[in-house]
Amino acid sequence: MKKLKRVLALAVSLSMAVAIAACGKQETEEAGTEKPAGSTSVVYRTLDEIKESGTINIGVFSDKNPFGYVDENGDYQGYDVYFANRLGEDLGVEINYVSTEAANRIEYLQTGKVDVILANFTVTKERAEEVDFALPYMNVALGVVSPADNVIESLDNWNEGDEMIVISGTTAEPYLIENYPDIPLQKYDSYATAKNAMENGNGVAWANDNTEVIAFALQNEGYTVGIPTLGDQDTIAPAVSKGNETLLNWINDEIKLLGEEKFFHAAYEATLADTYGLDYEESLVVEGGGVQ
Repeated sequence: MKKLKRVLALAVSLSMAVAIAACGKQETEEAGTEKPAGSTSVVYRTLDEIKESGTINIGVFSDKNPFGYVDENGDYQGYDVYFANRLGEDLGVEINYVSTEAANRIEYLQTGKVDVILANFTVTKERAEEVDFALPYMNVALGVVSPADNVIESLDNWNEGDEMIVISGTTAEPYLIENYPDIPLQKYDSYATAKNAMENGNGVAWANDNTEVIAFALQNEGYTVGIPTLGDQDTIAPAVSKGNETLLNWINDEIKLLGEEKFFHAAYEATLADTYGLDYEESLVVEGGGVQ
């Protein structure tokens, strides 16, 4: 009988432990900030937490001149960095720049490695399911650059033996897969490796944001943007972790305020005019988030 009582007591104890653990798990899940169904929790810092820490982590490109790059002194420069510097100044915190590749932008936000992404991030419906985009600050479309002695002006009647260079994680990749499935893609992880592939003749053309392929052609002799606009016009915007409303709202308010002083026109003239000239300014710049 005593043995039976001990068994029953052990069973009750185990049942209570399981119940407590299940309750604790439920409370933890309810308290966390969840990603879309089937994913693990997003990690992010609120606006107040960033202010209290005195530092904001901003993801930018380090090899994509003139938008985000590291100069000969080891300092970050470019259009996105010009904007990031102002965010840090107005927020009253130091900036920790985190170099990112196109394919890492969403991951860096979701894992808390960065608080904000300012890395030529095109707004798409698919990305908006995983991150929260603020108001836009630039217009963009896809473009295609190719050698001047073999300019690609159309993607119709593509030679099946030729390959198109793309960077994984950019909008060019899914666009071509959906609209031109017969074009073989040569995929690279970074702007630098795609640039090297183009220069080494590894592909007949390179599809990327038109701002970037135009810059490449202007900065590298012997290349022509035969297709300056491919697909729909899109926008570039800052992105934060899904659900980080305090930081998102602050950035949106900041973009509206900056629009009143024509900040993004000044940013263009300081960082992009040397590459593009002033003819592209009005078509590329979005001031104040486009809010009228």
